[in-house]
Amino acid sequence: MAKTASLLRKLPSVDVVLRTAAAPVAIERFGRPAVLGAIRRILSDSRSGGADPGQPEEVIAEAIVQLGARDRPSLRPVFNLTGTVLHTNLGRALLAEPAIAAATAAMRSAVALEFDLGDGRRGERDDHLRELLCELTGAEDATTVNNNAAAVLLVLNTLALRREAIVSRGELIEIGGAFRLPEIMSRAGTKLVEVGTTNRTHAKDYIGAIGPKTGMLFKVHTSNYRIEGFTKEVAARDLALIAAEHKIPLLHDLGSGTLVDLMPFGLAHEPTVAEAIADGADLVTFSGDKLPGGPQAGFIVGRRDLIAAINRNPMKRALRLDKMRIAALEATLRLYRNPDRLAQELPTFRLLSQPIEDIEARARRMAPVLQAALGDAFAVQMVACASQVGSGALPMVALPSAGLAIRPIAARGAGGLLKRLSSALRRLDRPVVGRVEDQALVLDLRCLDDEAGFAMTLASLDLSEASDAA
Repeated sequence: MAKTASLLRKLPSVDVVLRTAAAPVAIERFGRPAVLGAIRRILSDSRSGGADPGQPEEVIAEAIVQLGARDRPSLRPVFNLTGTVLHTNLGRALLAEPAIAAATAAMRSAVALEFDLGDGRRGERDDHLRELLCELTGAEDATTVNNNAAAVLLVLNTLALRREAIVSRGELIEIGGAFRLPEIMSRAGTKLVEVGTTNRTHAKDYIGAIGPKTGMLFKVHTSNYRIEGFTKEVAARDLALIAAEHKIPLLHDLGSGTLVDLMPFGLAHEPTVAEAIADGADLVTFSGDKLPGGPQAGFIVGRRDLIAAINRNPMKRALRLDKMRIAALEATLRLYRNPDRLAQELPTFRLLSQPIEDIEARARRMAPVLQAALGDAFAVQMVACASQVGSGALPMVALPSAGLAIRPIAARGAGGLLKRLSSALRRLDRPVVGRVEDQALVLDLRCLDDEAGFAMTLASLDLSEASDAA
């Protein structure tokens, strides 16, 4: 008790702390109310726990540390060394420089978002993207919403409200975040009619299910999984003929979607949006921030009369894009006018098409840098990796890559050491995110595009917790 009373007498007052040289600097940076609050919390904690907070200079220094941590953005850049190029949890596609510049310009200035500069009247925000989307896909018309889930929801609610949509059982997908197609259809006010079986669906199954309440046929590209073996599906072109014969619209959801053939980039063929339109789909939906390489968006392209009906749906306003994303999308889509330069201009294709030799050379350069940062407790080894596209695109395609595998020297407690190392890397000013496999922390270097920045970040790595545990 006497010791506690002695500590309490040593506590500096708030006024004394505010008279330190660092206090005005802190107030200028964080504001007087925030600094006062931090000082009072530190002194209050000392009173409660009986711990000596130190001299007034130490109190204000601790307050600055606490306020700095509080003001650190939660949405922070990271080094994506997971091997997944379009990582949903890490923001999917990186934007091209023209898209970043366009979005920045739109943020800094008033723009003609819904204003026709020709006649001075109100315009439509879809006009900024319509011509480009039609040019790149061959569609009659196009509209855009905030993501592909919203695009599907809007189409269903417009064309099949209180009506039926016929879908193959083998295409009732679930994607990340518990997005399930049957539940989206229910929310859209559409009745799901399942046809066929999980592995085999025939044309006669669709034809037999068509009735007076049928609002559309719905084909879903199973982009995030594959059913192999004894299988059968109705091709999009054949399904379009059935839809046309019965005067029912066909919606083809491509999910990730691609605007160009992927084979020149060393990837497997994926149906392009233009191919889906040419096959006879009345509407095609796809994402903006996956294979197209732009910001988050959902595209709807197809028949002019159906797009007009979709745009009249009151839900369209709730799902529309802001000026920054429209600006970034326009700049991204313009890059597709020169497909020969996509690998140079669009980060998504640059990362996906990197030669394995370049990635291996990067791994050889970074191995000693990483080893020096880790010290003697861990061994770094260059390893072959298998990267993936991500975001549900081309799930069966493995991209040859190279990386660095980190393993503890001591076998005892290796799993705990790797866990603590992973945590330490995530605590860096620019967090480093890898993946654990084969009893190692693997850093796939396919997506490392700032070697100097990576080396500087590693220089501040604190392994004291992992070393103490060892």
